[in-house]
Amino acid sequence: METCKAKILIVDDEGTARYAMRKALQSISADIKEAKDGQAALELIQSYQPDVVLCDMNMPKMNGMDLLKALASIQSGRAVPPLVVVITAYGSEKIAVEAMKAGAFDYLSKPYEIDELRLVVKKMLDQIALKRENIKLKQEVGKKTGIDIIGDSPAIQQIHRLVDKVAPTDVTVLITGESGTGKELLARNIHRASPRADGPYITMNCAAIPRDLVESELFGHEKGAFTGAIDQRPGKFELAHQGTLFLDEIADMSLDTQAKILRVLEDQSFTRLGGKDVIHANVRLISATNKNLENEIGIGAFRRDLYYRIKVMEIKLPPLRQRREDIPLLANYYLDQFASRHGKPVKRISALAMRRLYEYDWPGNIRQLIHVIEQSVVLAEGEKLTIEDLPFELQQTQTSASGTIDIHNLGAASFAQMKAQVMADFERTIIEKALGETNGNVSQAARLLLMKRQFLQAKMKRLGIAVTRHRK
Repeated sequence: METCKAKILIVDDEGTARYAMRKALQSISADIKEAKDGQAALELIQSYQPDVVLCDMNMPKMNGMDLLKALASIQSGRAVPPLVVVITAYGSEKIAVEAMKAGAFDYLSKPYEIDELRLVVKKMLDQIALKRENIKLKQEVGKKTGIDIIGDSPAIQQIHRLVDKVAPTDVTVLITGESGTGKELLARNIHRASPRADGPYITMNCAAIPRDLVESELFGHEKGAFTGAIDQRPGKFELAHQGTLFLDEIADMSLDTQAKILRVLEDQSFTRLGGKDVIHANVRLISATNKNLENEIGIGAFRRDLYYRIKVMEIKLPPLRQRREDIPLLANYYLDQFASRHGKPVKRISALAMRRLYEYDWPGNIRQLIHVIEQSVVLAEGEKLTIEDLPFELQQTQTSASGTIDIHNLGAASFAQMKAQVMADFERTIIEKALGETNGNVSQAARLLLMKRQFLQAKMKRLGIAVTRHRK
């Protein structure tokens, strides 16, 4: 497979100098473009995205130092920003040192040796390749070791596909959904799979902070900015520089604070409360809310311009009651987690208890399910979590398999949904019984149920039935 060529940009106002550098670098497998001054280079950099910039210091319109500073600002969001070599006149080492302080990788003094130029460029390309490889490895490790959104339902599979598309970009993301659906976990996963994964991940719950302190938390403050400000303190935007800022419950912010966030997103800069210095912060913003922001806009509680700015991409997390097929997977996952944490011998959930978990509407969503499983694991005796270990409100849930369905109280469930639920309950009960009688032997259980082994395994996966729970 052919690898992508490195991109080199030569910036010099003298055509002969550009030609000489291009000819000297012909032996390097690279795509080379030229710019005759700093302003032209700045415009080209936006679309060309070079890996290496060879830049003369003395040029019209925009000199090398100004280009270097501008480049540092506009390219700071890239996973691997371009490396810059400045080229100075003989005896201008002091200027070259200043350029390196401003972010240049190296410098060359005229007249330079061709081999010296090639050596510096090769060193830069090697370093860029190494950085990219490290980022790739860390992202792969992150995908394998991080906590993911658990579920095989179509809704969760679609969310996984969206994350795969959104994470590598720098667009703002708005995550919506009821409380307890996993919005913060999803935001963390997006950060972990992004080019900013090595940068900070800063969170702030806007509803948990008094309104008069929100701006101080976001933008920081100087000493003496207000009563109680005994020292200088950086804000969330400053702390999240080169990383991700997650603002949970963003709808709870005042309109004044919303206006200031909009300006930060547009300018990538702000000042601390009580301060005068402009602070630049390159931050990716992920927001979340359990409110309908369009309704909030309608009543004048949320700014329309900020709404469009924070939701370049929107991801809607469904409530647990709308993806019931994921409940067995979630319940078994957290059963294992809490049994290990609390030193309990619980290995599986009884068919009746799982049925009650499946039927319950979960107003608190996954957060409530986690609480229920932990409480039940602590109360359980022996290797099986039974219906008696569940909280009282779940023990009272009407079970569809027992023939006690109240047709006047089906809520939003359709006939097809109720039928699917009854079938799933039946399948789970009979499969678990067969596995119990065969000590967890899938082949023997399949023969007992008169079905193919592969078909049984597919059903077990869909229903979240773990064979290890039935082995003595």
